[in-house]
Amino acid sequence: MHLAYPTVVAALLFSIGVYGVLARRNAILVLMSVELMLNAVNLNLVTFDIWLQDRLHGGQVLTLFTIVIAAAEIGIGLAIVLLVYRNRRMVDVDRLRDLAEDRTDGRPARPSGEREDERQSERPDEPGGSGARDEEAAR
Repeated sequence: MHLAYPTVVAALLFSIGVYGVLARRNAILVLMSVELMLNAVNLNLVTFDIWLQDRLHGGQVLTLFTIVIAAAEIGIGLAIVLLVYRNRRMVDVDRLRDLAEDRTDGRPARPSGEREDERQSERPDEPGGSGARDEEAAR
């Protein structure tokens, strides 16, 4: 087999994966696109291992290493996606603003649970509240 065929297929797979990472908003589809890119790399590793007739089969060993890394990546990625879906009921990566930095002052956004605690502590009618609204009203 000529070297050009598997490398062209690998280039196409990698290009589709890059497009998927850049264009998709669903986190699961982004993970699948990353897997496509890793498989393109694996195809190139095996192709060049055979083409170079390496005695140690370094390309195939690296392919096994890449497969292990991909399995770990997909396990951790799916766990994160499931956790986000459980909390937000969506996996759109563009709408996950709480994980982004706050644009006004450069500080990271607080978790939603912390905001809830602050709202409760600012209520002057509840015990333990700081009465911040009363202080602002007094000024």
